[in-house]
Amino acid sequence: MYIHKKFKRSFALLACIVSFAAFGQSGEKFKVVLDAGHGAKDFGAVKNNFVEKNIALAVVLKVGRLLDKQPNVDVVFTRSTDVFIELVERANIANRANADLFVSVHCNSNPNSEAFGTETYVMGLTKVKSNLEVAKNENEVITLEADYKVKYAGYDPKSPESLIGITLIQEEHLDHSIAVASKIQDNFTQQLSRKSRGVKQAPFMVLHKTSMPSILIEMGFLSNKTEGQYLNSEEGQNEIAKAIADAIMGYKKEYYGGTSVENKIDKEALRVERPKEVVTPVKKDSAKAPVAKVPDTKKPEVKTPTVSTETKNDSKGVIFKVQISASGTKLDLVPSNFKGLDNISMISEGNLYKYMYGETSDYEKAKQLVQDAKAKGFTSSYLIAFKNGKKISIQEALK
Repeated sequence: MYIHKKFKRSFALLACIVSFAAFGQSGEKFKVVLDAGHGAKDFGAVKNNFVEKNIALAVVLKVGRLLDKQPNVDVVFTRSTDVFIELVERANIANRANADLFVSVHCNSNPNSEAFGTETYVMGLTKVKSNLEVAKNENEVITLEADYKVKYAGYDPKSPESLIGITLIQEEHLDHSIAVASKIQDNFTQQLSRKSRGVKQAPFMVLHKTSMPSILIEMGFLSNKTEGQYLNSEEGQNEIAKAIADAIMGYKKEYYGGTSVENKIDKEALRVERPKEVVTPVKKDSAKAPVAKVPDTKKPEVKTPTVSTETKNDSKGVIFKVQISASGTKLDLVPSNFKGLDNISMISEGNLYKYMYGETSDYEKAKQLVQDAKAKGFTSSYLIAFKNGKKISIQEALK
């Protein structure tokens, strides 16, 4: 009997590992869309002779080369050369690819030449002026598109008030977006000793249109000559690319399972051709619009989620639930708020409310609950586990 039970536990763990390796919206492979900000007539920020569109493209190509060496990872670029891609088309590329993750890479600029550090954004509504200014500057590229007033239904990229009006369809993926954004900021700090300005929310048009976890990385300030030199250097770009690739693989391993190989910097393999022509920005002010006093943001503190009173606590051992969404809004736990699903519970983590469906100690039944949630329209649902009221990994739950 003991051997039989041990075999069943081992088989369940093996099944979990296999299912993780095959899991993902794109099927067998984990699909990442890498988006180099700006391009061609859209130069992005230009300061101290550093050009954002060139730096973003170089880093994205290097990240792609590192990820190409990973097992079961498929990389898609929105652009791999100096071309202009409309914001909505960048999102469309990710949606058509049925990607599991969208990563947009940019550089920052500020009238204060002393400003420096990295920050990673997820889609969100905010009234924080500095966050709105960054989003406004990135969104302003739509004015270079033909018929943008028709295409974007009267949206005014110069008005922070109109940004607040964007519908937040990304809330369903907010939890995963924050997870990968946090890993990237942690790597910038821990691997590269860069200053972290934190994980932030802002209404970016390119993130708004995607239908998967999505982030936008601001690698640093070109207006800061020292940081700009680092971002423009081969060494700096290689280090940043590795930090981003490591974070993506860390996210994949945690949420999708599977194996990975160590990312190593091979200077020759990562080398990309640097633009030879002298470029002149189209816009009169080539730097991004001024940002009024950007406050420093402390590195987000990672806390163990606490189970709220709305979540049942099984003191006997492990229980499985299906996380269906995460939101900054607290909702009543009634079926009408969750597409007809009942037995909804919630945990709070920081400013986020995470909503879960079902509850069972049976792993096979838990997997069926995931399918039930997806059938109701919660397509990014995934399994989570608790032991004695505390969240644990699925691997630990199946031990």
